[in-house]
Amino acid sequence: MKKLIPLALLSLAAAGLAFAADAPPTEVIQFEHAKLDAIFAKGGSILANSKYKLLAGRRVEAGSVEVHALDTDVFYVVEGSATFVTGGTVTEPKNTEANEVRGKAIVGGVPHHLSQGDVIIVPKGVPHWFTEVNGPFLYFVVKVTE
Repeated sequence: MKKLIPLALLSLAAAGLAFAADAPPTEVIQFEHAKLDAIFAKGGSILANSKYKLLAGRRVEAGSVEVHALDTDVFYVVEGSATFVTGGTVTEPKNTEANEVRGKAIVGGVPHHLSQGDVIIVPKGVPHWFTEVNGPFLYFVVKVTE
């Protein structure tokens, strides 16, 4: 699955370094496609620190609603398609960890159809939810912590 991650997304991730409370890496970091392919096969973290996270998202079904109090999410769709709802009101919200809320559904949100090559940015505090997944649905996520 040799897919290229747009330079703009990687630049956005690097921009998050300017706000890091912890000393960010001072060396250039490269992730070769074989390593990324292995992470995308299961989904998971590529790299994380106190100010940004890089994730390989993998979905085969809908998920729960998420709201991040501190993280802005930047998604780049690598493969597959999904319906992604943003905004609105979360039903049955529950704090799952510090600054993180999960819920059952969204009422009054805006649906977006996402497919390969699309980018969507979800600012901190905005509910979001994958309601339908045609996939596997693979997506690269840059989470910038504010």
